[in-house]
Amino acid sequence: MQASQEAHAPRATRAGHLRNVAIIAHVDHGKTTLVDQLLKQSGNFRVGELEKLEGGQHGLIMDSNPLERERGITILSKNCAVNYTDPDGAEFRINIIDTPGHADFGGEVERVLRMADGCLLVVDAFEGPMPQTRFVLAKALEAGLRPALVVNKCDRPDADPDRVVTEVFDLLVELGADDHTLDFPVVYTSAKGGWALNEADGPVTDHPGTDMRPVFELIVNYVPAPKVEVGPELRMLITTLDYSDYVGRIGIGRVFGGAVTRGQRVVLLKHQPDGTIKRTNAKIGKLLAFEGLGRREAERVEAGDLAAVTGVEGIDIGDTVADPAVETPLPPVTVDEPTISMIFRINDSPFAGQDGEFVTSRQLGERLKRELQHNVALRVEPGLTTDEFFVSGRGVLHLGILLETMRREGYELSIGKPVVIQREINGVMCEPVERLVIDCPNEHVGSVMQLVGERKGDLLKMEARSETLSHLVFDITSRALIGLRGRIMTSTQGEGLMHHTFDRFEPVSGEPPSRQNGVMIATEAGPVTAYAVEGLHDRGVLFVKPGDQVYAGQVVGEHNKANDIPVNITRLKALTNIRSANKEATVTLKTPRSMSLEQSIEYIEDDELIELTPKVVRLRKRLLDEGARRRHERKGKG
Repeated sequence: MQASQEAHAPRATRAGHLRNVAIIAHVDHGKTTLVDQLLKQSGNFRVGELEKLEGGQHGLIMDSNPLERERGITILSKNCAVNYTDPDGAEFRINIIDTPGHADFGGEVERVLRMADGCLLVVDAFEGPMPQTRFVLAKALEAGLRPALVVNKCDRPDADPDRVVTEVFDLLVELGADDHTLDFPVVYTSAKGGWALNEADGPVTDHPGTDMRPVFELIVNYVPAPKVEVGPELRMLITTLDYSDYVGRIGIGRVFGGAVTRGQRVVLLKHQPDGTIKRTNAKIGKLLAFEGLGRREAERVEAGDLAAVTGVEGIDIGDTVADPAVETPLPPVTVDEPTISMIFRINDSPFAGQDGEFVTSRQLGERLKRELQHNVALRVEPGLTTDEFFVSGRGVLHLGILLETMRREGYELSIGKPVVIQREINGVMCEPVERLVIDCPNEHVGSVMQLVGERKGDLLKMEARSETLSHLVFDITSRALIGLRGRIMTSTQGEGLMHHTFDRFEPVSGEPPSRQNGVMIATEAGPVTAYAVEGLHDRGVLFVKPGDQVYAGQVVGEHNKANDIPVNITRLKALTNIRSANKEATVTLKTPRSMSLEQSIEYIEDDELIELTPKVVRLRKRLLDEGARRRHERKGKG
């Protein structure tokens, strides 16, 4: 394939030879690996980097965030640019936008789709369209983007590309796509293998491809060139923010009209909550265009292309950078409302300040304020006291990623149980209902249906995906989903796959599900002793091991009954001068249950908190003193 083989300064590209394409797909369907292959085969790497890719490091170039690499998912949207020369010698510049596939990061999806003119829908050749496929595809159709289908992982032994194409067609019909959109082209690929085939090339198994050229041709021939506003006035919509210690805030977006030049005098147009428009005069500092994986300084970026600008004070997502003659800004970025809310508060446990670098409410508030600058789906409101904040997001995973990022940065805080945000519609209080999809081995279907049924989930569809795998689709309320993932994983012995996405609002009905088991609460501070652990092994499952430091009020285990019990887990064995009959007996202690952050978020009840530090995750009662908890319980019953 002919392509740009070495790094060079970005060149001006006519709108007709420019393509802005978003890659959208469900989690783990291979879109990030596909982007990596397009970058690789377009010549945007040095020889050493190519060898690294060929050594099996697919999926790591675009997913550069440590949490993305660990979890194997895309959290933050990213974009890059490649140059492609078609067989006729015409040169094209392709801006590729890699979007998250999880509904919890829909804020990222919605704003980056404003930068694209078309999209590649990447679908696994066996799994077919999944909940997040539906979610992102619906957003793309709302944005007016026509999808082109890429059936990926065609080298899987259980691949069924024909069935998957039919399922995508049915999904588009269900989403209300018009006839023009339903006539979509299809390319069959193996992003991991680095090859692609067109429909006309015959059966995938008989004619494996040699490179990704069909994908490049699909983008060039099917994705429309950017529509450029007539007129010389600059209009640029900011959709993403970056930050540099040297130049401050960097605004990234798409030029919808005119052109932006380095040093240009502009006006920053902001939509205000009261409906007015705030105008601020500014001057473009550095102008950066995208080339390969990086950004390079440019003198001018034309309409239709993507760019980054510095030097504009107060620039934010949804703002319009425009020529001073422009009066009306571009429509702002719209984002679905949050569905889950949690309390973030300072850590006031006896172990506060031992691990974290940032522990005060001022530092916590400043960090959340910085997060709001680029996390458009997040909401932060003052709490009932000055030491806490109400933080709302799109789901448990959305808030869990934020918390994990903060603890790695050195923050120490406590968080409460997630609460579903209800909405009043036509005078009736309503709650969100989600579409839940579970793939599990056939032998576990009964236990999965029982778990979902106990939480008032409605079975919509059940079908066999293979001889050993079943595909279940449910409707279930968002509040019933809290804590369900861990139970599904346990009941399917870790083999179940669970995904969900928001579907609609319905009137609130029934009581929210609660934890079936009580907990064991430490009554004394100090190190956990093996003697105490041995005495408690028949009372339930412990979360701590001998030698761990605990404090009074800390949750140290799960009781095997429904009630909470206080335990002295620091108790020492009394020393006597009488030899015990079983002194020489060997005692085997049970392995404690290790609770991750997300498991803890799903586990806790209203009267409990999670203590989060850079080193540990602990569970505790809100009221650490046992007497205070009893008085609170009596007051509640009275």
